[in-house]
Amino acid sequence: MQELYPWTRYVAIGDSFTEGIGDPEPDSPGGNRGWADRVAEVLGHSTEGFAYANLAIRGRLLSQVHSEQLEPALELRPDLISVSAGGNDIIRPGSNPDEVAHRVEALVAELRRDDATVVLFTGPDIGMTPVLNRMRGKVAIYNENIRAIAQRHDAVVADMWSLRELSDSRMWAPDRLHFSAIGHHTVARMVLKSLNVSNELEPFRPEPLPPRRWREARVEDIGWAREHLMPWVLRRVRHQSSGDNVSPKRPGF
Repeated sequence: MQELYPWTRYVAIGDSFTEGIGDPEPDSPGGNRGWADRVAEVLGHSTEGFAYANLAIRGRLLSQVHSEQLEPALELRPDLISVSAGGNDIIRPGSNPDEVAHRVEALVAELRRDDATVVLFTGPDIGMTPVLNRMRGKVAIYNENIRAIAQRHDAVVADMWSLRELSDSRMWAPDRLHFSAIGHHTVARMVLKSLNVSNELEPFRPEPLPPRRWREARVEDIGWAREHLMPWVLRRVRHQSSGDNVSPKRPGF
């Protein structure tokens, strides 16, 4: 017997994580698939007339998600909303995780005004990520705030911090900032579990990776810094965004 779920209209808002960057798929709108598309596909299989919109745009800061995506999302009258915003703010030098979380709570309060189910995300454990691992403590503080916000507003927490599979390098795209296809797949399984939705998405069962020599790892780190880290830093300095001139991939139902 097919299970029935209470949601018929799902809207995803946020940044590159929700847009699906790192999971290229030429046949998907915008050229990327991602975890949110996978969640919508599972929910759509069980619900006749299910509708899905994705307003997320790469590079967006929390203030931009609030100003650009909140009202268009609510105008679609969703009964399920996922929001992942604030990550780009947290990794900026000098950011305050408590202040960012305070602004997230204001956004969540507005998203809950029509009693939609709201899904929030904790940040992943970035302790194994070069450069970004220096911000691990800030992410941990931010995550505790997210859990408290969810409790106050009766929201669902999709807990990436506790998803230990994400420590595997195969979960990450070559830029080490976004998830790979298998990473997005794994996050989708976790989100569905958080919503208590059964699914047939296969868990990740990797073969052990061969050990890497120190010199080989350093060469890879240098190549990564040149190809991915420096362009990211330069965009920050120039106040540019990878999402400049990018439109939502699924702006409506």
